[in-house]
Amino acid sequence: MEKKQRKLPDSCGLGPALAVIGGKWKALLLWQIHQAQPCRFGELKRLQPEISEKMLIQHLREMEADGIIHREVFHQVPPRVEYSVTPEGAELDLALAPLAEWGKEHQERTGRAKAGAARAARTAAEGATLG
Repeated sequence: MEKKQRKLPDSCGLGPALAVIGGKWKALLLWQIHQAQPCRFGELKRLQPEISEKMLIQHLREMEADGIIHREVFHQVPPRVEYSVTPEGAELDLALAPLAEWGKEHQERTGRAKAGAARAARTAAEGATLG
C-alpha cells in the first residue's frame, strides 16, 4: 500500500507570507506606507495612535529586514527618516487586498465590527487631514 505524503504547513506559501506580515500592526503599516509614501515615523505614529513607539520601531525594523519597506535617512539637521514600500512590499500589499475585502464583509459576524470601524474612521479622518 502506498503511503500518502503529507505536505508541510509552509509548503502552501502561507507560512512564509504570514511570517513577514505577522503581528497586529504590520499589514496596517504596510498599507499606510504604501498609501502615503514616503512616510515619516511621526506620521505613522499619528495614523496608528494605539501602537506603542517601541512596537512601531520593532515592526518597521522587521519589515525593512524582510525587504518590504525601505528606510531612507537624510543626513540633515534635524535628521529625517522616510519609509517607502519596496516592489516586493507593493506586491504583498496588493495580495492582502482580497483579505481586507473579506474582513470588511465579515467584520460584524466575526465580532470585530466596532474595533475595525473605529480604526477605519480614525484612519479616514487622519488621512483627510493629510491630503
